[in-house]
Amino acid sequence: MFGISFEHIVIVGVVLLIFGPRRLPELGMTMGKAVKNFKDSISGIEEANFKRVNETEKPKTTTEPESQA
Repeated sequence: MFGISFEHIVIVGVVLLIFGPRRLPELGMTMGKAVKNFKDSISGIEEANFKRVNETEKPKTTTEPESQA
């Protein structure tokens, strides 16, 4: 039935009983913001690791000019 099992229906019913229909939109917005903050923090960690690796690499420069023979 559309990929929805009996357990999912029971969980949705319990959530409706606990929070009520008036608080569900607020709960949804809060959960959405939490997921967005989590994703942003994870991408921030990945960017920080990428920058740290690039900063530790030293550029290849030669201080002595090459002699031509």
